[in-house]
Amino acid sequence: MPVPPARPQSPVERMGLGLAAVGRPGYITLGRERDLPAARTFATMRRRTYELLDLAHARGIRYVDTARSYGHAEEFLSNWLASRRPSRSLLVASKWGYAYTGSWNTHAPVPEVKDHSVRSYDRQVAETRSWLGSRLDLYQVHSVTPDSPALTDTALHRRLAALATAGVTVGLTTSGPGQRDAIRAALDLTVDGRPLFRSVQATWNLLETSAGPALAEAHEAGLTVIVKEALANGRLAQPRPVHPVLASLTEATNAPCDAVALAAALHQPWARIVLSGAATTHHLTANLLATELSLSPDQLTQLSGMAETPQTYWSHRSRLPWN
Repeated sequence: MPVPPARPQSPVERMGLGLAAVGRPGYITLGRERDLPAARTFATMRRRTYELLDLAHARGIRYVDTARSYGHAEEFLSNWLASRRPSRSLLVASKWGYAYTGSWNTHAPVPEVKDHSVRSYDRQVAETRSWLGSRLDLYQVHSVTPDSPALTDTALHRRLAALATAGVTVGLTTSGPGQRDAIRAALDLTVDGRPLFRSVQATWNLLETSAGPALAEAHEAGLTVIVKEALANGRLAQPRPVHPVLASLTEATNAPCDAVALAAALHQPWARIVLSGAATTHHLTANLLATELSLSPDQLTQLSGMAETPQTYWSHRSRLPWN
């Protein structure tokens, strides 16, 4: 199965690089006005993507995450793969289920549209294959919620099972306050007696920990668990920490708050890969400090007190502007 092995060779191999922040000019990560130039041309964003991929690979990251809805991210990654020719040890994941509709406009009124239908899958898997070809290792249903047809459409399940038979691991990502329910429903899905999904990528961070028990169950069931949004779309990477406990531990560990937050995710026993969504090489370098940071049980307990209710967290996230 082309997903990361259970025992990575180095701590850095538990980090992955997500391209959500650099494949298109607008996204909901805080601080983009500081991280990116005002003129976010196609060439500028491609160059930034290459810089991040070059650094990530040089530092030992061996997992890259993209999606159909990340603007031109699959295209950027495809061209980078062709020019750099990294080894097959670099695993490539993409996602389908959202279509980018932003037309390279930072303030597009509708930047992306969700569609988990068979028709959407057929179109988007062909598009992804046109860019990534045989380099596609993991294909995930993007942002599954408990009411998603991806959990009930048997024709779609057959399509996904056929992709798995062709050698691509099939997974899902989740979002929203019902992540726990979506993950548990996915664990029950089988095709011809075999589990359909072999990986799950979910939002988990110090402010939103509600998916943790379900992710532990997924891990026990043999799924590869990938953590996204570990910095809460930039809320946990601000120059001034958002919580006094985080401020105290950044001082105690002499590490930036983004490294502490990412380290907390890496310390979860069920987490196999934790994604960095860095938009600059400076931030990626800071994020990688998390792999060198050891947090004590007492420090992790202190950090657990930062969690918000899922409803509060996702309500706040829904109000973040694309910028």
